[in-house]
Amino acid sequence: MNNKKDSEKVGGTHNKKIRGDFGEAAVCTYFEKRGYAVVKRNYRKRVGEVDIIATLGESVVFVEVKTRKFGSLTDGIDSVTRTKRRRIVKTAKLFLDENPQYNVMDVRFDAAQVVVTTDEIPQLIELDYYEDAFNSMLL
Repeated sequence: MNNKKDSEKVGGTHNKKIRGDFGEAAVCTYFEKRGYAVVKRNYRKRVGEVDIIATLGESVVFVEVKTRKFGSLTDGIDSVTRTKRRRIVKTAKLFLDENPQYNVMDVRFDAAQVVVTTDEIPQLIELDYYEDAFNSMLL
């Protein structure tokens, strides 16, 4: 019986990863249609992770993507807590330190909420995009 539970946990985690990857890909497609250039996906450092780093005009944009199943009881944007925002800002600063060509650009912190079907292979239901979702100066 424990083996069955363990395999369900692995499957659940796998499905969550598939949904998350799907949500990030949906945001990248959204960006392409609007003239953004995706610089990096899943930029990870010890202090945190930024899901998508992109540029648009004279701005470098750090994006947190929250993907939820249709009917989820929690709102994706509400889960971008103050602690999560701080980690994103710290990670963004490390990215800028490592990539000084972006230091001359305006910096923006955005968020996206993606709602998908509950199917094993998710389908997009809704994508809400929030420019200037939070300000690094307020953290």
